[in-house]
Amino acid sequence: MRRAGPPERALSIDVICTVGGAPPAARVRGWILSLLSKAAAKRPLSLSVLLCGDRRMRTLNGAWRRVDRPTDVLSFLPFEESSSSSFLGDIVIDVPYAARQARRRGHALQREVQILLAHGLLHLLGYDHEEDDGTMFRRQRRILLSAFGEGPDGVP
Repeated sequence: MRRAGPPERALSIDVICTVGGAPPAARVRGWILSLLSKAAAKRPLSLSVLLCGDRRMRTLNGAWRRVDRPTDVLSFLPFEESSSSSFLGDIVIDVPYAARQARRRGHALQREVQILLAHGLLHLLGYDHEEDDGTMFRRQRRILLSAFGEGPDGVP
């Protein structure tokens, strides 16, 4: 006879899109689930993803980083960090910026969004490419290859 443990709560991934041309929310949720699995992350109970445009990203980048221009991805840890918190944080992706970046790099927007999700997720998991010696980017490459394979342009 097996004893049932505490019921496992389902992972809640909120995907909000405020701009056209973004991948469907269900697809983004699936990508996050794959990335969380490949990153061997302790399973959070919730996180959110905002797919926005240049104007909103410029506003967020200005308010939080004091940089008056859009950027490709931002990650926000929960305001109150505690070991019992089930909220991992927020990932914000500028879809038009990502589309321009994808064109320059020679791959599809879908692949660029996967890369940016992995990057944002690793920041939420405590990695910081500005403080390490390439550890975060090596980890990003490994989980992208594991979750989605190599892209058509050789970018994992």
